[in-house]
Amino acid sequence: MAPKETETCGRCAMSSVVDTTESDDGDRDPYGDARIEVPEDEMRRVAVPQILLGRVKGKLDEVATRLTYGR
Repeated sequence: MAPKETETCGRCAMSSVVDTTESDDGDRDPYGDARIEVPEDEMRRVAVPQILLGRVKGKLDEVATRLTYGR
């Protein structure tokens, strides 16, 4: 049995499921040779709203804590 290469894109869990359900002839490959990759600049651009919302949530938590506990 040849060692498998580790996938670097986060599909490991899905690959495990496919490996256990793969037919005996081994011809089932839902991924092919394609990899799912997102350019870093695009990932940073779409993450901006989540970062801002996280900061707002932190400030709201601070205000709620001060109001609740008088700190």
